[in-house]
Amino acid sequence: MAEAKSILKIKPAEVEALVIELARKNILPEKIGLILRDQHGIPKTKAITNKKISQILEENNLPINAEQSHISKRTDNLKKHIEKHSHDYTAKRRLTERLSNLKKFE
Repeated sequence: MAEAKSILKIKPAEVEALVIELARKNILPEKIGLILRDQHGIPKTKAITNKKISQILEENNLPINAEQSHISKRTDNLKKHIEKHSHDYTAKRRLTERLSNLKKFE
């Protein structure tokens, strides 16, 4: 991890600013990590800032709804699957589980 600090010439404040800017564009924390890695050459934010992306977002009072969006995306896929395969009872069971998980966020 110390090697990443010496190779990259970017300051922790600049990384935090990038994370905040991307979060304000409604990009999920997982995608922020990928963008930082692929476009800016930052392999891990924790190696530079000693904070995870979610910690940076919490400190700046930005919403972290990654789990909710992930669950809703999965439920949409399950609904499409059940339309085609109406006798897939395990999929129906998973759908009810995911819908109950979504109600936790409301």
